[in-house]
Amino acid sequence: MKRYKIGIVGTGFGVRVHLPALRNHPRFEVIALASPSSAPQAARAANVAHAFRSCAEMVDGIELDAVTIASPPFAHRDDVLVALAHGKHVICEKPFALRVADAQSMVDAQDAAGTACGVAHEFRFVPQAQALKELVVNGHLDPLRNIEITLLRASLRRHDRRSRGWWFERERGGGLTGAVMSHLIDHANWLAGRPPTRMLGFHRTANADRSDERGTFRTDVADGAFALFEYPGGLAARVSADGTTTVESYTCAVHGERRTAVESGPTITDVTLYTVDEDETSELQCKASPYARYARIEENVPPMMELYDEFVKKIEGEPNTLPSFEDALQTQRALAAIGYDV
Repeated sequence: MKRYKIGIVGTGFGVRVHLPALRNHPRFEVIALASPSSAPQAARAANVAHAFRSCAEMVDGIELDAVTIASPPFAHRDDVLVALAHGKHVICEKPFALRVADAQSMVDAQDAAGTACGVAHEFRFVPQAQALKELVVNGHLDPLRNIEITLLRASLRRHDRRSRGWWFERERGGGLTGAVMSHLIDHANWLAGRPPTRMLGFHRTANADRSDERGTFRTDVADGAFALFEYPGGLAARVSADGTTTVESYTCAVHGERRTAVESGPTITDVTLYTVDEDETSELQCKASPYARYARIEENVPPMMELYDEFVKKIEGEPNTLPSFEDALQTQRALAAIGYDV
């Protein structure tokens, strides 16, 4: 059984989630990290053999089968394009790009390279999300009329002291719209099984004046994003993310004319699935992830490992459910419709 040699670009989320997901996956061997300043120390701490300053240096300097792009959003396009130019299979983090034109250029480069590519929308692989998708696909909720997805967090309230950096700079892809809304829009489109025909919405900055250990600063990034989508067949979706609330919760509901299915809980990965009809509400027991034990490392690791299962299938030409670059392009168009096209 072939093990694919893979390098990771980015030492933040890339090291915190992708590295343990890949290191514990039977089909991958992480042999390199890349980052402009922190790769050497991150590689030493994680016992990864090679460190490079950039994706370009990495793909030039060592033989790899695949690359995970977990650099900041403003670097995604260039990193993806250089990896594809070297014939590598690619997983790219979200938000896929800063603008629709960049997303399209990556789709075009994928087509030219002919390699396996996907986007890290790992929340599709949460067990309750998989069960909800199965209910939709098998027609148990038909006719579908409304998808409702809401994520509430406390991480961007005025008194939160998150440190300044690219995350607070709109032109570099910072803010809640790219970081969180991209996931929720992808989820709505995935559940709908088709792209929207009409999109509208907005994002807002409630807390522009912030402070960290260095003092006060001002930001222009969104701490809330809100959207409405229309799909063919009489289906609509309401999608919102807000980082300024005291409560932390996640709700994803698919409403049909005769039945509803809803997953809810404190986070996207910690939810319970229910079905609701005119007579009763029932809790559904969902099969646990085969990688559930790795949640002790970080809650995103099990669904990310399942995403990498699908990546292997795509590399090997098998049927798969890997979130695609084309899916990410549709999400990018929806983000642009609510003002994220920098």
